[in-house]
Amino acid sequence: MRPDWAPDTIDVERPSVARMYDYYLGGSHNFAADRAAAGAMMAAVPEAPLMAQANRAFLRRAVHFLAESGVRQFLDIGSGIPTVGNVHEVAQRVAADSRVVYVDVDPVAVAHSREILARNDRAVVFQEDLRRPERILDHPDLHALLDLSEPVALMIVAVLHFVADDDRPAEILRTLRDALVPGSYLVLSQASDIGQYGDARADAERVYRNTDNPLILRDRAELTGFFDGFELVEPGLVWVPAWRPEFPEHAEDAARSGFLGGVGRLGG
Repeated sequence: MRPDWAPDTIDVERPSVARMYDYYLGGSHNFAADRAAAGAMMAAVPEAPLMAQANRAFLRRAVHFLAESGVRQFLDIGSGIPTVGNVHEVAQRVAADSRVVYVDVDPVAVAHSREILARNDRAVVFQEDLRRPERILDHPDLHALLDLSEPVALMIVAVLHFVADDDRPAEILRTLRDALVPGSYLVLSQASDIGQYGDARADAERVYRNTDNPLILRDRAELTGFFDGFELVEPGLVWVPAWRPEFPEHAEDAARSGFLGGVGRLGG
């Protein structure tokens, strides 16, 4: 049975990376095909849900840091299906006047986000693809809420590993960066190294080849290059549990998170 919240346009038999991520985080906006694919990933890498949780915790800490640093505008591309600790919840808890624009390619993520944001006039969501940055930057919903002549926090969290090299991710980031003014920030994380799990890398890549987006793992040097034009704030590009952890013990064995992440400030 297709639930009421599922748009008629989606193929419920094909796994979606957004809905698999929702499943890892304990959400309910996923289908049997998503759960089966997520199960195959967890068979290869049992820590997959913990990886997703560590990445989500990094996003919350980064947003809290930026809001406390005075940032009041956030552009979250690849925002996914809403769960506890969304960008607007964290930012508006620090400063009620924070404004957030969410962008995602998955129609379930967009539909569910619209329900949550229906009564929040300082947050909006629209459907678009990160691989088309010009269309994101030209979207009227973005310009209705954000003033690009003022600093913006650009959030590219747990999404670039679904952008193939042929789609020129560095060029995408340059296009987005060039639309920002000095004092803006880039928050970026992506899956990097799961080689510590033996054959897990090949198994994970095999699972995601059957979804709407293949998995592309990138090393530290490649990810550092994505911060071109941005100065990394302390502690730099690190395994996500080690980025300004609330408790030092949370950073122990941080490499098992499989995600590298960092925050960079745009100079001028």
